Amino acid sequence: MHTKKLKFIVGTIVILGAVLALAITGMEESKAYYQTVPELKAMGVKAEGRRIRVAGDVVVGSIERHEEGVVTFVIDYEGESLPVRYVGRGPVPDTLVDRAQAVAEGTLEADGTFEATLVQAKCASKYEAAYEEGKIVTE
Repeated sequence: MHTKKLKFIVGTIVILGAVLALAITGMEESKAYYQTVPELKAMGVKAEGRRIRVAGDVVVGSIERHEEGVVTFVIDYEGESLPVRYVGRGPVPDTLVDRAQAVAEGTLEADGTFEATLVQAKCASKYEAAYEEGKIVTE
């Protein structure tokens, strides 16, 4: 009877340990630090291969749609620009247009291109209030 209880306790500890290890590993892999374009460039080679989120404004005329759903564009933040190559599974958001604020999640490649697996964008002008002769006009 005593050995059955000991086996049950040991088995429970092993299972709980495995679940805890998987949870910690999953959290580490899904972690993405938010950086601006200048901060990302300042990291240099330390940024390569790390999962990172970077934000900026989409440069006018830089969005290009390629075969197999690949989309390239350039984001700019405080005068520093970064080429982004989106290779995600889903379609690019409809709000990814010129001058939109975009957040790309992925990794920095050795050639300086940011390979994004997730892109979020919002058109700032769509959500801002417009001013007309001292009145706020919402759309």
